[in-house]
Amino acid sequence: MASRARVRAPELIGKGGWLNTGGNDLTLTDLRGRIVILDFWTFCCVNCLHVLDELRELEERHRDSVVIIGVHSPKFVHEADHQAVVDAVERYGVEHPVLDDPELATWKQYAVRAWPTLVVIDPEGYVVAQHAGEGHAHAIEALVEELIAEHGAKGTLRRGDGPYVPPEPVATDLRFPGKAVRLPGGTFLVSDTTRHQLVELGADGEEVLRRIGSGERGLGPDSFNEPQGLALLPDGTVAVADTVNHAVRVFDPATGTLETVAGTGKQWWQGSPTAGPAREVDLSSPWDLAWWQDRLWIAMAGVHQIWAYDPADGTVAVAAGTTNEGLVDGPAAEAWFAQPSGLAAAGDRLWIADSETSAVRWIERAADDAVDGYVVRTAVGTGLFDFGHRDGAAEQALLQHPLGVTALPDGSVAVADTYNHALRRYDPASGEVTTLATDLREPSAAVLADDDIVVVESARHRLTRLRLPEEAVRVESVAHRTQRAATDIAPGTLRLDVVFQAPAGQKLDIRYGPSTRLLVSATPPELLADGAGAGTDLARDLVLADGASEGVLHVSAMAASCDDAPDVEYPACHVHQQDWGVPVRITGDGTARLGLVLAGLDAE
Repeated sequence: MASRARVRAPELIGKGGWLNTGGNDLTLTDLRGRIVILDFWTFCCVNCLHVLDELRELEERHRDSVVIIGVHSPKFVHEADHQAVVDAVERYGVEHPVLDDPELATWKQYAVRAWPTLVVIDPEGYVVAQHAGEGHAHAIEALVEELIAEHGAKGTLRRGDGPYVPPEPVATDLRFPGKAVRLPGGTFLVSDTTRHQLVELGADGEEVLRRIGSGERGLGPDSFNEPQGLALLPDGTVAVADTVNHAVRVFDPATGTLETVAGTGKQWWQGSPTAGPAREVDLSSPWDLAWWQDRLWIAMAGVHQIWAYDPADGTVAVAAGTTNEGLVDGPAAEAWFAQPSGLAAAGDRLWIADSETSAVRWIERAADDAVDGYVVRTAVGTGLFDFGHRDGAAEQALLQHPLGVTALPDGSVAVADTYNHALRRYDPASGEVTTLATDLREPSAAVLADDDIVVVESARHRLTRLRLPEEAVRVESVAHRTQRAATDIAPGTLRLDVVFQAPAGQKLDIRYGPSTRLLVSATPPELLADGAGAGTDLARDLVLADGASEGVLHVSAMAASCDDAPDVEYPACHVHQQDWGVPVRITGDGTARLGLVLAGLDAE
């Protein structure tokens, strides 16, 4: 086994305390003798949710020797609320201890720069690997096997039951419902996300009429995996965004049948097809759906895009977005989104809740003959790092991680402003944002019911009926920016190194050309005089503009590795990818090198 750098793991510190431990606090000393995997995550981040699912099999297979510790490290203010973390741990089926670190103390100790990041600690308490982004489960599995063999031989491996203690189950009719749709008969169909079911409720929004699905994770004819969005189709059936199955299903309320119409059950990765027969194209965490212009539009949260399914020919294709995360308007093929999570069709516009930019946006047909197809525009929101609760003119109004939009009869849009626990309204006619209701617990969607609006209160596990008010509720304005410590960098040229070490037994896949990709941009764009754009090398010199003082560097990296087996014609290959947003401050004594770890350890 190759020798590794010996770096002692810092202690685990979090002001919010521990979850899933039966009330016990944990230290690294308590975990000595076990292989520890730290998962730095935050519950708004769809990539973090992907990693939770990637780790489930490894966690089950090595439960007697591996302890996974979730280190919850918030981006949004709401995510620093301890009860919200408690809810998220249950909502996403986290079956390992979680440290609530609202002040990012452990994040800083481990020099983490991005969500998600995985850190592997050996049984003697030393950090042996770090991985940022998705797609690393196979590499960590191989490393765990090596560590088990090495420390089993040395006598430093301690097997046995881990510290995980499941919470007591709570009896409610719904458990963290995601979205809802009103059926033609006046009843409501709700995605009961955490229980992997659909539930039909009576016209009162309370009486349970029936449950659809076994309640077990799966992609069979009677199962879902954390379903979210629902859309009523012209024939009376309901399309379902089966989020963790990476599929779109169709449920027939009349017959009770369930059919998969799009997706393979596998997650889409860079390089996979982006169009074709719908059952043959991979999807990535479809979060919401809307029927608009004779197609089913899909908020593809996992890859920051909008896709569309055409039932006439059974095909699916990207409709808007590049997979780059951010807020960029313009022609649909060039626009950037950030985890679009809510859709609503209204006449010539498709409204979008773009959650990670805390924005409300829309798609419409291009009026300019020079632009082909659709264009993307923003009504409310400025980017990845600005959020809050501020009403008034749309250009200065603030939301906090909205998950749902609903078209209202007067042409305005209701917004499920999830992390503000509020229902907001944007009026295109006046350009104003107002607050319709507060004291809603993580509203994730809303549906019209005659003169009322029925809100999915996800964290209160219920539907809440509100009268559409004639006047808005007044709230005190609050503005926030994502608070992460800035990296001090020197003026002039900055060396950017993305560290990638192929897992043991693998090598970079160069059979069909370069196997790596690096995309760099900045906020504001003027921060960089040179070095922005796409390339294939994982190292680059960035030239900082004269007079620049601070900003954010956006770095997106991808690497593909394959099993190093010359005698195998088609070796297994894996994609590793991550996006970083690195706040920087330019100072005379700052560093001239920025190292970002995609996989491995940074030796410098």
